[in-house]
Formats: sequence, structure tokens, C-alpha cells
Amino acid sequence: MFLWNADPIVVAIGPLSIHWYGLLFAAAFLVGTQIMGRMFAREGRDKNDLDSLLGFVVVGALVGARLGHCLLYDPAYYLANPLDILKIWEGGLASHGGVIGILVAVGLFARGRGIPFWWLLDRIAVPAALGGAFIRMGNFMNSEIVGMPTIASWAVIFARVDDLPRHPVQLYEAVAYLVIFALLYTAWRADGVRVRRGLLSGMFLVLVFAARFALEFFKTPQAAYEGGSFLTVGQWLSVPCVLAGLWLVVRADADRGKDR
Repeated sequence: MFLWNADPIVVAIGPLSIHWYGLLFAAAFLVGTQIMGRMFAREGRDKNDLDSLLGFVVVGALVGARLGHCLLYDPAYYLANPLDILKIWEGGLASHGGVIGILVAVGLFARGRGIPFWWLLDRIAVPAALGGAFIRMGNFMNSEIVGMPTIASWAVIFARVDDLPRHPVQLYEAVAYLVIFALLYTAWRADGVRVRRGLLSGMFLVLVFAARFALEFFKTPQAAYEGGSFLTVGQWLSVPCVLAGLWLVVRADADRGKDR
């Protein structure tokens, strides 16, 4: 078993602190932008749009993820204390809300720039999976979203939480997202996949949220009201995401000359 007691702060200068989570969160978007740049270049798209796109996606992800956490995981507290919703530095981001926020941001950006929505969303889906791996590594550095107690030989004791050996579920999820990123990137390189509008987005939703559903069984409860429910809030929210992904895969448009 492995004892984990990492300081979540990378460096502190006076009142300013840089946290591992924030650093990895930023790295997810920066690396994702580099990958998008290569994709744009290969497909002959204008790379100058990427800086503006990054701003839209970051804002959409942060706003959506924060609202998702507050309204889906602890609504009673945040509805009674609405100003605390703004305290994003205290932590609390939900991936399901982040997906919705990104969808809205991409829709606004695509409409403003005259870029086909599904084309753009399919390309964002590829580095988004890699971004999920970065963020789960940030959770690991913070000793948060910990797993259930276990006697497995690879268990981790999160000293900042308690002295129980637990599943390092953040690492399980990070590895799952890395594999999904590799699958999506490989699929994007295939000419027959790139022209099917919504296919990569559907694959992303199915693979990411199916993995999320499965790994939730190894996590401690995250929502304040979950109680003894068989399924967690994260699992209930993952089900419609998987179904939406399956619908996208089924309806993926194989017409190479059609943009929607």
C-alpha cells in the first residue's frame, strides 16, 4: 500500500498560491489547443480561430462545471447561499455540467464564426478526453474524490483524508480517459470517420460516461443527499449522456459533402 500526502499547493508567494489542480486544469486546455492546432492544420482550417475558441471553451467549461456541482450535488446549500456559487476557488466542479457548458460555448462560437457546429464539436471531443485525464490527476494531487476502502495491494492511503487504504479511483479514471483519447485520435485520423458529423462526439459521450458510470462504484459518495442509493448522482447523470452518445453514433451523417 502507498501513503499519499502530497501538498496540493505547488508554490505560494505571499497571499498567492498556485495549486496542482489549477495548474493541471490550465494544462488540459493548453495541450488541447495544441492538438486542435494540428487537427486544424491537417484539415485546412484557419488556426487563428483557436485563441478565441479557447476562451469560449474555458468560460463555458468553468461556468457549466461550477453550476453543475452546485445545483446537482448540493442544491440545498447553494440555493440557501447563492453567493457561495461564485467561490470557485473553494473547489467543486462537475464534469456533467462542464459538458453542457462546453456545448453552449461551442454553439455560440460556431454560429459567430460560421463554422459547422458538428465539425467543430467532433474535433473538440478528441482533446477533451485527454483534458479529463489531466483534471483527474489534479484530483489525485488534491486527495479528493477518493475511492472506497479496499485491501488491494495497490491501495493508496490518502493521509489528508484518513488512514484507510482506498482505491486510487482518480488514477483509474485518468488512465481510462487516456485510452479513450488514444481511441478518438486514432479514429479522427481515419478519413471515413472525419466526415461523419457527430460520430466522434457520440463516441466521446459513450466511452467517457460509460467509464464514469463503471468507476463510480469505486468512489465514495459525492453528493450531499445520496444516502444509501444503489446508484450515485454521477451514475444517474451519466446514463442520459451515454444514451445521447449512442443516438449520435447511430445518426452520424456519412455524407462527405454535407455540413450541419
